[in-house]
Amino acid sequence: MLTPRENRLRYIDFKNPEWIPTELDISPAMWHEHREELERLVVRHPFVFGPYELGSVDFDAFPPGQREGERYTDAWGCVWENAEAGLEGIVTVHPLADWDAFDTYTPPEPLPPDSHNKPQAWADFAKKIEAKRRRQEVVWPMTERFFERLHFLRGYENLMVDFMTGEPKIEALIEMVLEHNLRLIEKIGEFKPDVIGFGDDLGTQTALMMSPEIFRKYLKPAYARLFGAIKKTGARAYLHSDGHILEAIPDLIEAGLDIINPEVMPNGLEGVVRVMKGKLAILLNLDRQHVIPFGTPRQVRAHILEAVEALYDPRGGLALRTGLIPPVPLSNVEAIAQTFEEVMFRFKR
Repeated sequence: MLTPRENRLRYIDFKNPEWIPTELDISPAMWHEHREELERLVVRHPFVFGPYELGSVDFDAFPPGQREGERYTDAWGCVWENAEAGLEGIVTVHPLADWDAFDTYTPPEPLPPDSHNKPQAWADFAKKIEAKRRRQEVVWPMTERFFERLHFLRGYENLMVDFMTGEPKIEALIEMVLEHNLRLIEKIGEFKPDVIGFGDDLGTQTALMMSPEIFRKYLKPAYARLFGAIKKTGARAYLHSDGHILEAIPDLIEAGLDIINPEVMPNGLEGVVRVMKGKLAILLNLDRQHVIPFGTPRQVRAHILEAVEALYDPRGGLALRTGLIPPVPLSNVEAIAQTFEEVMFRFKR
């Protein structure tokens, strides 16, 4: 039997994995709400959740940046505010909202983000990589965001206006953030990871955040350099991107993307099949807006089975995930875990 790492790499590379990989990400808010009941559910499904020891989670602990009412300034000088415990907040103060600040602005030193998008010391990063290798897990670190960092610095509306008006300084801003990420990728590459990725939400509920022409002019060349730098380290390139992103997928593939983490709901299952299936590895985000939180367990099961039937390929290229945040009921978490086990073993060779 393959190790989880071997199986996941086969799924990415279309080399006949033994089972469909699955992920269930439990948010701090979910632990806080469901507590011991959620623990007992996790213990019942070790193949989905992995090994777990009762009492190992502090149900009332929220990481920095996910505390209700918290306001903090990140390493780039962006000010974040958080309205709800257990979830990431939003940037409310943008250090480059006024272009006059750009000439004297200095970006931070490249440091790898932790699981909560906070910079961590390289020594801590190295320990986590080694721990993953001991557990025979895929080594899949994340880097700094790119497009999102642009609008964190400039402000979303300002950045969109810059794109539309051809603001001369926008190229310099892109180059500054890009150079930071390229240095970070090069350093992470020294640890010989299997995958290097980052998250950039590019879509709204119904469309890309910019026209395909603007995307190709300003973002596609940067992504090509990022993906190229990742490939140079020997790793595969991964992108998480929420929202409707169908129009960007061909350009992202052309730029060198290997793995995409899209939402099924805003893109539609038919759209995911038409634009993505067989063309790159898909880590499919299930419908976290409607079915997972508000559907019945039967509807949750049907939703997962529909996605698998549409996207399954014996060569690989399909993995399933969803994030768990309130108000997802435990009955639906149980349905997800049971259905994940069902599809994993149904298609298991």
